[in-house]
Amino acid sequence: MDTQTEALHSQAKEITDLPIAQAALLLAEGQIAAASVVRDAAPSIAKAAVALAQAIRVGGTIHYVAAGSSGLMAAADAQELGGTFSIPASQLRIHMAGGLPTGVEMPGDTEDETAGLAEALSGLSKDDCVIAVSASGSTPYTVAACDIAKAKGAVIVAIANNPGARLFDGADHPIVLPTPPEVLSGSTRMGAGTAQKIALNMMSTLMAVELGHIHEGMMVNLRVDNLKLRARAVGMIARIADVDTAAADAALESTNGAVKPAILVAAGQEPAAAEILLRETEGNLRVALARLA
Repeated sequence: MDTQTEALHSQAKEITDLPIAQAALLLAEGQIAAASVVRDAAPSIAKAAVALAQAIRVGGTIHYVAAGSSGLMAAADAQELGGTFSIPASQLRIHMAGGLPTGVEMPGDTEDETAGLAEALSGLSKDDCVIAVSASGSTPYTVAACDIAKAKGAVIVAIANNPGARLFDGADHPIVLPTPPEVLSGSTRMGAGTAQKIALNMMSTLMAVELGHIHEGMMVNLRVDNLKLRARAVGMIARIADVDTAAADAALESTNGAVKPAILVAAGQEPAAAEILLRETEGNLRVALARLA
């Protein structure tokens, strides 16, 4: 197997001899090169996003599984989905080798531990989706999770940075991110992690598009819980429903801070009727607005 995540970068030896500003530029170029590989993976990421949307639509659960730096990338994506797209917490799980760190230390030996995984994933079903992330694609914890998921019939999205990685065996949606060797050899928190984060950002955002949670580039499935979000929500409602901010604010108040129904209220619906219309259209605001028109 090609283990380019562990290979030595052609300029790696120079980093300690270069002036610090030039070393910084070398690192920046390494990150840019890593980010560029995601472009070729876009079709695979899009297909995986459709699978994630289907899992959420039918009441399934999305399980993020990873270790080390990859675990941090996966956890960051999972923890944003509630606030950004109102994905219910009951439909999201994070399985990180050794557990999510609560301090600054992250033990490295936990990625080899698989004890407890079978119990943690015992409730998996065909309605669920497992997102497994590993730079090497051979992390025992993540590979074992995929084996369990396969046996349970869950959909598997595998993200790794080495082509031909073990993690891709049996994956329904393999996403290959062949990042070049790290400028700091083996430090996959850098280039590999950057590519993983971009892929995860794309996949979860495309999932939201599929679910109708994005309308004309705006995150309309918000439920307001702070002042910043309220100002953003009022602006979205005013823009989409073509009303002034006072009317938008009143509509938002009538729906207890839920943006989608507030847009329909601002467009002339009663709050209860807006909720019914959204249920009938599976939460797709575009379709709901078209019905009003």
